Amino acid sequence: MSNAELIEVVLPGEVEPEGLQLRRGPVPVPAAGQVLVGVEATGVSFAEQQMRRGRYYDQPPFPFVPGYDLVGRVLVTGGGVDPALRGTRVAALTKIGGWASHVLLDAADLVEVPEGVDAIDAETLVVNGITAWQMLHRRARVRRGQTILVHGANGGVGSTLVQLARAAGVSVIGTASVRHHDTLRALGVTPIDHRTEDVPARVREIAPDGVDAVFDHVGGRSVTDSWRLLARGGTLVAYGTAVTRDDTGSKRLPVLKVLARTLLWNALPNGRSAGFYNIWGGRSFRADRFRARLRDDLTAVFEALRDGRITAQVGGRLPLTRAADAVRLAESGTVVGKVVLTP
Repeated sequence: MSNAELIEVVLPGEVEPEGLQLRRGPVPVPAAGQVLVGVEATGVSFAEQQMRRGRYYDQPPFPFVPGYDLVGRVLVTGGGVDPALRGTRVAALTKIGGWASHVLLDAADLVEVPEGVDAIDAETLVVNGITAWQMLHRRARVRRGQTILVHGANGGVGSTLVQLARAAGVSVIGTASVRHHDTLRALGVTPIDHRTEDVPARVREIAPDGVDAVFDHVGGRSVTDSWRLLARGGTLVAYGTAVTRDDTGSKRLPVLKVLARTLLWNALPNGRSAGFYNIWGGRSFRADRFRARLRDDLTAVFEALRDGRITAQVGGRLPLTRAADAVRLAESGTVVGKVVLTP
């Protein structure tokens, strides 16, 4: 560790990807209850894409180091932490700070990565895997034989969600650009081109009685269409407002509009339900329960990966020093899965 150097990617303000800055400094020392993790892989998610535009719902003030999640090895343990953790490969949900060579983390927030699971593969499934698993199994509670609609089925969350659904015996309809349709068919998904096809009409052709769940990251009008496509007893899980990515103005209003709609729809006596998924829900007042649930769910996703029930969808792999190129690639819409940064 004596020759180690901390390298971080800093988001200085609302900038184009080329405006990201590289910062170097001394490697930090963990305090009591903390560990120092040598990062092996971190990723580019939709959250960071929104943060650079200043449009993520609760992002911190600029400047800061982005990075929603990471996978790495424990290098140093602080006071009160079991020294046996050193050398263990772990994953963590960070929200910010992951785009770095070394990161300090609370030991209580670590999830061990099973032996035999590659760091880059595991990284594609941290925030995406938790999100997909919890929406599928905790919110929608899908069952074998049901049919669901996944918007953005080629994306980081979408490509994970469709695989977990297929592994659970669920039929999947997925929206994506036509360039991704062969990949989706190989995963057992019925694809719809959201750019050229009438999505609601095509879904009704495939599932005349409606679908049992819809997972919608698009927001705007799409949420209303998704609600109308539900069968009786079906569940709409909204988890983003991608349609407003390039908008200006309030970053909170689009989310609040979706929340208001779900509350209104839930008040209707029609046997359907709707909600907005927030991965951080409950952490502020139920921290222990939040950590336990996160650990259980991410472990289940890693085990599905290790056992071959799902595969990692790596959309690209670039070094941390090329974070700008990684962001451009992630925002291009041309890749399936998640773009990964490797310090």
